[in-house]
Amino acid sequence: MESLVRLEEVRVHFAVRKMLFRTATVAAVEDVSLEIMPGETLALVGESGSGKTTLGRAALRLLPVTGGRILFDGHDITHTPDSRLKWFRRRAQAVFQDPYSSIDPFMSVLQVLEEPMVIHGVDDQKDRIESALRDVRLTPPEEYVPKYPHMLSGGQRQRVSLMRALVLNPDVLLLDEPLGALDPMVRASLQTDLKAIFRSLGKTVVLVTHDMAEAAYLGDQIVVLKEGRIVQEGTLDDLRERPSDGFISEFISAQRSLVQL
Repeated sequence: MESLVRLEEVRVHFAVRKMLFRTATVAAVEDVSLEIMPGETLALVGESGSGKTTLGRAALRLLPVTGGRILFDGHDITHTPDSRLKWFRRRAQAVFQDPYSSIDPFMSVLQVLEEPMVIHGVDDQKDRIESALRDVRLTPPEEYVPKYPHMLSGGQRQRVSLMRALVLNPDVLLLDEPLGALDPMVRASLQTDLKAIFRSLGKTVVLVTHDMAEAAYLGDQIVVLKEGRIVQEGTLDDLRERPSDGFISEFISAQRSLVQL
C-alpha cells in the first residue's frame, strides 16, 4: 500500500528578531521524514516547542517549508502555488484548538457548514450536513442548524468545527490540539467520539497533541518530537518496550503507577 502523505527530510526555519536591526534563524523542524498510510491515525506528540504543530501544519501546506519535500497521494506539492491547490484543500482539512475563535460568531451552524461546500461547488449539501451532524452526535439536525456559536457549549462548537471539515469528505484531517481548550469531562467524551469517527469513516488523521495519553488512545502510530526532530516513532507497544526519551519514560511510569493504584 502506498502512503497518502509522505514527508522527505522536511525542514521549517523561521527568522526571529533578536535586536532592533538583527534577526536570527530558528529551526522549528529539522530533517523530518515520515509516511502516513491511508486510514491511519498518526499522532505527533511532544512538549511545548517540540515542533509538532509546525510539522503538522507544514504537512498540509499551511506553512511553507525551508527544505525537503511534501508528497500527497504521489503528487509533489512542496512548492505548488496556493492558486493551484484547490483540489488539495478539498481533500485535506484541518480542525484547530480554540473552538471560540475558529467559528465566525455571526454565522449560524448551517452557514458555517454550507460555506466550504459553496467554495468547492458541492451539490448535495443537505445530505452532507445531516450526515455530518449524525457523525458528531449533534441531533436532531433541525435543532442545531439555526443556532449561532454563542448558543453552543465549547464541546458543541468543536463538534461544529469537526463537521465543517467532514462535510467535504476529505481524505486526510489535521487535528491540531483539538481538545486542548475543553474541560476534562467534555474532552474525554470527545476522545471517545473521535475514535469512533476515525474507525467508521476510515479517515487518515494527523493528530497533534502534547498529551501522551491522548496520543496513545487515538493514534495507530506515534511520532515523538523534541527540538524539531523525531526521537522515537512506532506503536504504543514499541514505545513501551524501548522508551528513548524522558518524555516517554515519564508517561510509562505514570501509567504503571495508576495500574498499581
